[in-house]
Amino acid sequence: MEFDNISEMIDRSRKAQKILEGYSQQDIDEIVKTIAKTVYDNAEVLAGMAVDETGMGVYEDKVKKNQGKSKIIWNSLKGKKSVGIIEEDRINGITKIAKPMGVVGAVVPCTNPIVTPMCNAMFAIKARNSIVIAPHPRAKKCAGYTIELINASLKYLGAPENLIQTIEEPTIEKTNELMSVVDIVVATGGMGMVKAAYSSGKPAYGVGAGNIQCILDKGVDISTAVEKIISGRIFDNGIICSGEQMIIVHEDDFEMLLSELEDQHTYLVRDSDEIHRLRNAIFNDKGIIARDVVGQPIEKIAAMVGLNVPEQTRMVAVEVSGKGRDDLLCKEKMCPVIGIKQYSEFEEAVEIAESNLDVEGKGHSAVIHSNNEEHIRYAGENLKISRLLVNQICATMNGGSFVNGLSATTTLGCGSWGNNIISENLDFTHLMNITRISTVIENAVQPTDEEIWA
Repeated sequence: MEFDNISEMIDRSRKAQKILEGYSQQDIDEIVKTIAKTVYDNAEVLAGMAVDETGMGVYEDKVKKNQGKSKIIWNSLKGKKSVGIIEEDRINGITKIAKPMGVVGAVVPCTNPIVTPMCNAMFAIKARNSIVIAPHPRAKKCAGYTIELINASLKYLGAPENLIQTIEEPTIEKTNELMSVVDIVVATGGMGMVKAAYSSGKPAYGVGAGNIQCILDKGVDISTAVEKIISGRIFDNGIICSGEQMIIVHEDDFEMLLSELEDQHTYLVRDSDEIHRLRNAIFNDKGIIARDVVGQPIEKIAAMVGLNVPEQTRMVAVEVSGKGRDDLLCKEKMCPVIGIKQYSEFEEAVEIAESNLDVEGKGHSAVIHSNNEEHIRYAGENLKISRLLVNQICATMNGGSFVNGLSATTTLGCGSWGNNIISENLDFTHLMNITRISTVIENAVQPTDEEIWA
């Protein structure tokens, strides 16, 4: 029997799901908790495997991500109802009953091969679904081993066999076949894969491209903002879709920003020839990011460009020419490189961010470092984004945090702006159907026509 036979995998998955459907809330939550705890307990070995196999990212950051995401996501899920009656609204006569969708098909990127399948499995099972995971071919071993460890833990619990499966030898053909036969698709990856998910004929959740714009309001604490921006930009060598990409700074604070960047070990690229070489190293002649820079350390990027950077350099920063399509460096740069652009009025800062997002990243997210509530609201009202983080590290907090109210997740919807169906963080509620029992509202009074049209 070919274990990667998609039809057979789906048959096994449906049998497992039917068993799971009869589980109590307590039993479901024990399985979900075990998935997270398994990744938490094996954070180091899984981080090492991911770096070794993909050749991208930072071991220490991946350990932090494996531990942090497992804690945050489980903490956000525990205590939430997903079995049977989940809400009773006696005032409006509505009772909500949770129902599973069936089999979830999850497409996983090579940039996040451990916590994305963990998160997808937690959400699927929280809603009493089974799940089949299609890892990226460049990360099939570490993703597969993650599921192997999880399944060993679930076997000890006595959970249904084949509740979580993974394609061992993933191909585009197998992934497309999987997406066409499951009940719901969660696609996390490049825009081509997301488009394929939406073309599968099945309901699908996809994500849009990131290109996080950081607006520094006039008078903000530059030192504190720079530390947060650098931390986000260099996390896991810049492969996080929520990683900061552009600093938009008031012209009065520009020199202060440059000084603070240098103090915090940023190499400033200011020579026109160096800027040209940097741009050509990061993007190919078609304006697409070069594969050999993605997730690479600053030393390798510097060597590729021919930059003589000091030993302690954490990041490279470059002032871009123009906005939007004026400069390729206004796009997403999945390595420890960030762009800088000056503005004179706050409205211009927002317009610069919007121009860059129009090229890449529309609907995703932005950051503002500000203490001006009016400016914060203006940015939120005028940027076509699903999330605006205020005085936070976007790379590590955009997918939920212990100190913000965003849903804990690894999948960030970008709304219709990013060709997505949701403009919020995906969670387990997106993977369940709800039956609503409607009863007549007691003592309800129908308004008169005069009252309705008054």
